[in-house]
Amino acid sequence: MLDEMKAAAIATVDENALLYTEVADRIWDDPELSLKEYGAAALYCEKLRALGFAVTEKLCGIETAFCGSFGSGRPVIGILGEFDALSGLSQKAGAAAHDPLEPGGAGHGCGHNLLGAGSLAAAAAVKAWLERSGMPGTVIYYGCPGEEGGAAKAFMAREGLWKQLDAALCWHPGDANQTMSGTNNSCIQVLYKFHGVAAHAAADPFNGRSALDAVELMNVGVQFLREHMTDDCRIHYAITDTGGVSPNVVQADASVLYMVRANKVADSVALQARVDDIAKGAALMTCTTFERVFIDGTAELVPNFTIEKALYDNLCAIGVPHYDDEDWALASALRKTYPGSGIMSIDSIHADPAIAKQVRALSENGTRAINDFIPPLFSSTAFFPGSTDVGDVSWLTPTSQIVTVCWPAGVPGHSWQIVACGKSALAHKGMLLAGKVLAATAIDLLHDAELLAAAKAEFAERTESGYVCPIEPDAVPIAL
Repeated sequence: MLDEMKAAAIATVDENALLYTEVADRIWDDPELSLKEYGAAALYCEKLRALGFAVTEKLCGIETAFCGSFGSGRPVIGILGEFDALSGLSQKAGAAAHDPLEPGGAGHGCGHNLLGAGSLAAAAAVKAWLERSGMPGTVIYYGCPGEEGGAAKAFMAREGLWKQLDAALCWHPGDANQTMSGTNNSCIQVLYKFHGVAAHAAADPFNGRSALDAVELMNVGVQFLREHMTDDCRIHYAITDTGGVSPNVVQADASVLYMVRANKVADSVALQARVDDIAKGAALMTCTTFERVFIDGTAELVPNFTIEKALYDNLCAIGVPHYDDEDWALASALRKTYPGSGIMSIDSIHADPAIAKQVRALSENGTRAINDFIPPLFSSTAFFPGSTDVGDVSWLTPTSQIVTVCWPAGVPGHSWQIVACGKSALAHKGMLLAGKVLAATAIDLLHDAELLAAAKAEFAERTESGYVCPIEPDAVPIAL
């Protein structure tokens, strides 16, 4: 009976497919940058209420964060949704050439228009199961803004929000149908705003104090720091304000944004303190002052093999969608616009030679335009670059993710090609598949006490060192 009810709940994803594709497309049509997703947040709150969820807005004091809850009692399963876009990635839908809708405008170059809608489909399907089964349990959809810059999930982690969950599930659009595993970089962003004294650069430069000099000296200091940090660390920067365009004026104001990464969040915090000291030194050398503005931070992912196996089993049971001639035509046309390396972006191919061999065979050595298969299960603590605020969730509750095919194989991340796919049937199929797999796994966690207990035991062992929150105590989310 439980299997029948689970199947019926999963079937609601297809039954309501028009709703979810409409939500995804509306958010694609109106791309909003991190922490400015007012339209998307309003749309999701409207849809959640219509679906029968109890909605809380401005979650943890964040303007565009919210949640929708259904059910009562434990277990409590969270399903994470995102919906922010990227700047400079405007692109016409379905076009196989770079053709911005709005030059310099924003676009969904990471597929978050799909991510939020797929997670909504999953939450609604779990709600249907709870209603039909009459079993105790709660499902909560979390609208998480600012993944691309703002790290709302990490701010929520600072408030202890994720501790209320028994488990959390998420997904991401991609070029493969697979579970996600391994760990990644933690990350901290800080903006340094230097202030000096303006002066005529020829007549009285001796009265000037250059903020731009301070920025340049800070950058030089950080260059020398690079030799003295461990190999897993990275430091990136961008000068956000050069103080003007007139060389005959001593620049009174200048700013630089720094991003510090390390595999472990505690190491990022320690490295960030050294960068802070360099900023102090640059200010002393130039007789300037500076404001230190904390932007955001994220922790590294904690994998959970138990939930990954449940996700994988459900992915295999549901199977990949049928990709028709239209899907292959779009994928093939877009593949011609970027170089093909023959190496796929499926994580497992970089970490397990045996799996790599199987994947190369399935993908015809990476030449297929769509990865229309499920690679073998890959669970590992291997390190992969990049950062995500899902990591902060994973330190406070057992958390796992999947990827589904929403764009062509090997497509560059954060690219116009991804935006071009965002409203396609190929993207919608991947989104709906994700909704089904997340729903099926959430249902398993709700009714299988042994599965949930195993996930919690693994979580407790992996997180015994304790969570180091990268978000500073007085920091507030800032939209850049």
